[in-house]
Amino acid sequence: MPGRPYGLICPIACACEILEPRWTIQILTELWNGSTRFNDIRKGLGNISSALLSRRLKEMEALGLVERIEDKAKGTVDYFRTKKAINLEPAMNALAEWAQCNIEAEIALSGADASTIMWGVRRKIDLAELPRRRAVIRFHFRDDPPPKYPHYWLVVEPGAELPELCSLDPGRDVDLYVETGVVSLGAIIEGRSSVEREIERGGLFLSGDAGLARSMDRWLRTSVYAAFEGIVPLS
Repeated sequence: MPGRPYGLICPIACACEILEPRWTIQILTELWNGSTRFNDIRKGLGNISSALLSRRLKEMEALGLVERIEDKAKGTVDYFRTKKAINLEPAMNALAEWAQCNIEAEIALSGADASTIMWGVRRKIDLAELPRRRAVIRFHFRDDPPPKYPHYWLVVEPGAELPELCSLDPGRDVDLYVETGVVSLGAIIEGRSSVEREIERGGLFLSGDAGLARSMDRWLRTSVYAAFEGIVPLS
């Protein structure tokens, strides 16, 4: 990894020399969440450039944190965590728990990006809680200033493993309209707030299919860290 060593005989300092370069921990987290393809990792991270992601993955492969698997027959490349990276899970869990319990929600969510939020929402849809038919849910971010793409569509097809996420109108009839803001939706999926609370405080407005609206707190899963005591909720 680039950078000047700390010059300390300290295991924490040694770990920092490997993990501190910008985006390294975030890339590991995205791999932990199940992304293996370059474009999926980039979408999950949001603000990283393709050039920087490529460089970081090469560095992490050289350090034994990532394994690159190329299937020449299919023309695909996948990235997986090595045993060394998997052994970091307890430390990453502890870091996430600390942040959830000690960093105010407004601060934690202030730099959130709509596209990254929606990529996370896509992964948190519980398909078992949705009707066994096509369901189209349109999200509108009413932030000021508006994000680059203020509208997103989730298209859920029967039998699909994940919903399709679109930033351009897919031309399907919409079942549920979701009006919200980056902080409000981010607070829901991170467990800093709830669907009911955001509706009450005006951060979330639902219209359309009444069944989908009433069950949003079931089909939209929240972070595994939401249940930790000491959580600092969205005010």
